[in-house]
Amino acid sequence: MARKFFVGGNFKMNGTRESIKAIVKNLNEAQLDSNVEVVIAPPSLYLLLASESLNKTGVSVSAQNVYDKPDGAYTGEISVSQLKDSGIHWTILGHSERRTILNETDEVVASKTKVAVDGGVSVIWCCGESLDEREAGTTVAVVEKQLAALAAKVSGADWEKIVIAYEPIWAIGTGKVATTQQAQEVHEAIRGWLKANVSDKVAEETRILYGGSVNAKNCKELAKEKDIDGFLVGGASLKPEFVDIINSNL
Repeated sequence: MARKFFVGGNFKMNGTRESIKAIVKNLNEAQLDSNVEVVIAPPSLYLLLASESLNKTGVSVSAQNVYDKPDGAYTGEISVSQLKDSGIHWTILGHSERRTILNETDEVVASKTKVAVDGGVSVIWCCGESLDEREAGTTVAVVEKQLAALAAKVSGADWEKIVIAYEPIWAIGTGKVATTQQAQEVHEAIRGWLKANVSDKVAEETRILYGGSVNAKNCKELAKEKDIDGFLVGGASLKPEFVDIINSNL
């Protein structure tokens, strides 16, 4: 089965009402590749603004995080049911910034992922290694450990609601980019791990994105690799060039 190309835009803690509206206006007016699924993730304060401003088929809105409890005394958190109530059907989970700055463990990320997919919210699940781990030659082992924690929580049809994003931490916001060969090698290893530890079906159908200083200049070469099914874009998603990344296969 052909995997539909996927491009996510993670705005992180950036944007104002005016800039979010401008980004959405640009997407609404652009000629986008109809064979690409697009999801943008503004800060939570602007989720509804983005959702209500979008009128482009094939473009959805995602949260950047969600909590694994249904409700209660969890100041500052947002639940899966609240996302769904607001018409938001995607969330990013396990981004390296949350893993490193906010100390989210593999197990916490896996728990959140399970709660999200059980609640009908699809997940862009992130994994990746630090520069020290890359230089030590442990990239694949680190990613496989993260995958194992996820696979311990989710099963069967859960995987249909999960998109994997490989994001080498050393390439996020640094201007450094994994070479196409480096990215493909890890994507191939992820797909191989899914085949060996989950199922042939999940390995074949799960989309694996690359994230890490993706821009309009490097996206076309990355998109040619057989196991790269799209991108999770950071800073460039705030700029007009995001359209060029979406259209990287044209």
